[in-house]
Amino acid sequence: MLFSNENSPPFPPDQKLKKVQLITDGACIGNPGPGGWACILRHAAKVRELFGSEPHTTNNRMELTAAIRGLKALKEPCEVEVITDSNYLKDGITTWIHNWKRKGWRTRNGPVVNQDLWHELDEQAARHRTTWSWTKGHASHADNNRCDELATAAARGQLSSE
Repeated sequence: MLFSNENSPPFPPDQKLKKVQLITDGACIGNPGPGGWACILRHAAKVRELFGSEPHTTNNRMELTAAIRGLKALKEPCEVEVITDSNYLKDGITTWIHNWKRKGWRTRNGPVVNQDLWHELDEQAARHRTTWSWTKGHASHADNNRCDELATAAARGQLSSE
């Protein structure tokens, strides 16, 4: 099966990668406060929903966690379109991370916030060919709305799909 919680070695470069959509969202009741994350993985007709929670966290940490957990769930390298309503997540992984690495994971204000999760996201994204897309939250994207429902429920009830 395509979805897993295990890492696997990369495919040879000439191997055709499976196309996957990963839709993500994070939620926090208060910021900081109890948080939840959720993601939906789509490959062909297969759909998998994942969600989890943390008792004391921030919304940004939950946004990052949703993407990390979704990418980790893929047991083989894939071509992944990540769809998020978080500019923090999208801009961080596509733009800001290059400067952070070059500057030793520092900004002009000090160490990069959530550095542990940015390292993990960078590692997981490197296992795949990823593209990152932004969608407006609480709007017309059905999977993003579903992720919001799952993440909010996970935050409120401290729930996990695993």
